[in-house]
Amino acid sequence: MIATHTLSDVRITLPTWDELLRVLLLEEYNTRVVVLGVMALGLASGLIGTFLVLRKRALTADALSHATLPGIVIAFMCMVAMGGDGKSLAGLLTGAFVFGCIGVLLIIAIRSTTRLKDDAAIGIVLSVLFGLGICLLRLATDLPSGNSAGLSGFIFGKAASMIASDTYMMVGLALFVAISTGLLFKEFSVLCFDASFGSSQGWPILLLDTVLMLLVAIVTVIALQTVGLVLAVALLIIPAASSRFWTSSVKRMLISAAIIGLLSGWLGAVVSAVIPRVPTGPIIVMICGFWFLLSLVFGTDSGVLKRQVQRVRLNRKIELQHLLRAMFELVEERESEDIPMHEILAKRSWSLSQVNAIVKRAQQLGFLNRTGNSMVRFTELGNSESKRMVRNHRLWEVYLINYADIAPSHVDRDADMIEHVLGKEMVRQLELLLAQDEIIDSPHPLGGSAS
Repeated sequence: MIATHTLSDVRITLPTWDELLRVLLLEEYNTRVVVLGVMALGLASGLIGTFLVLRKRALTADALSHATLPGIVIAFMCMVAMGGDGKSLAGLLTGAFVFGCIGVLLIIAIRSTTRLKDDAAIGIVLSVLFGLGICLLRLATDLPSGNSAGLSGFIFGKAASMIASDTYMMVGLALFVAISTGLLFKEFSVLCFDASFGSSQGWPILLLDTVLMLLVAIVTVIALQTVGLVLAVALLIIPAASSRFWTSSVKRMLISAAIIGLLSGWLGAVVSAVIPRVPTGPIIVMICGFWFLLSLVFGTDSGVLKRQVQRVRLNRKIELQHLLRAMFELVEERESEDIPMHEILAKRSWSLSQVNAIVKRAQQLGFLNRTGNSMVRFTELGNSESKRMVRNHRLWEVYLINYADIAPSHVDRDADMIEHVLGKEMVRQLELLLAQDEIIDSPHPLGGSAS
């Protein structure tokens, strides 16, 4: 009979406060080894992953991690053939590193000698080498000598089996990566943002690119034991991608990516330690994903929430400027300071509720006063602000007509798209170019509605 299981059969035992406290204080030796090791790995991954993301080499790291599998299996076979049991971690990681480098070189060779782009080269190398690794893994299980049990753990990671020497190695790796990125910060930054400029200055761009990929290969190989080759790329890419939403500074991005990687490793190891049967590697990646989602929404540099707030503020600013300009033009036409609301409606393609809302904001800012139920007029501040905006708009219109060959009948809409972002320096240059110091007449007939 086939055994069936339901959700009611799955029980998650929650830890007690004493168990949670022991894990957080790292009182147990095994917990201390795993937590410190994955924290160091997360820090190193965040640092080097930042340059990898800025270099736009995320998929290269994915191919590199998958290319390590045949190297692990071949290293195991070689050690068994030499009379060992094939379980030397140093030997396995050496094989992974060699094949990771071979994978990167194959991608570069395909990209340089054919018309194929990076994505095609990466897809070919990733799938072929990973397929080779799976085939070799099956052959390794049939070897008469040697024990291949545990090799498949490199696919998804086996952080729980870490020992003290592994933690020392990861801490040493974190220090090495931190020192390397500090010493080569300027060079790596130029490599990521303007490699052509660096090459023109005589910098060894190819060597720097090779050094960067070697550091990525080292971090990826060390990460195999913790998160596995399938998820190693996540630890390299997600913390760096998350930090990009918080800052535009490379230095601050390095620091925040290192912190996100470190916290993800710590939280993942803690959750895995307090909840039975929860694998460490996947939970670390899931926590990285949580940080990414948090950064995507709430990031202070380019998060969705901030961009939406900025968009709303810009739209409100544009609406206010359109109102003031429309009123100024109506004052010019009517030669009267009191403007009826229905004439503003005819000037702009707004609804009555929109006009009322914009007029209310203009009143709060001190630009307008109501002189009746349906009449508004400028305050002194509003009159000054409207003159400034109309002047900028008309300067730009004259520039487009004289220098961009835009027809006067079409220039209003074109000018309307840029007038809201004209800075003081641009206005000053327009004044000098057009020899205009005062407000000028509109270069096209006023009247009609605008969008």
